[in-house]
Parts: sequence; structure tokens; C-alpha cells
Amino acid sequence: MDAKLLEILVCPICKGPLVYRKQEQELICKADRLAYPIRDDIPVMLEEEARELPADEEVE
Repeated sequence: MDAKLLEILVCPICKGPLVYRKQEQELICKADRLAYPIRDDIPVMLEEEARELPADEEVE
């Protein structure tokens, strides 16, 4: 994932910062508890494609 791209990407819902999870290939919005997938090195920043993080899943 390109570092410069990570700097400018924000959550499409709340416009908050995202956390990159390299292992899971996801971008996490802590505020909305959503995980946006990264497919073929392209972030899919669509609300309908995001998965909701369960309450017991820790967000670092």
C-alpha cells in the first residue's frame, strides 16, 4: 500500500483517519468501526463493501 495514498485517504462516512492493517489487507475506521477491504492494492472505499467490526474485535 502506497504511503502517500494512506496519508490522504479518509473514511468516506465520517472523514476521519484510517488505520492500515497489512495482514488483513484492510483500512479501519475506528470511529465508525468499519473495515474497508483492499483488493489488488486498491482500497475499496464504499460503505456497502465495508465490514462492520464486532464489538469484541480490538482496534489498535
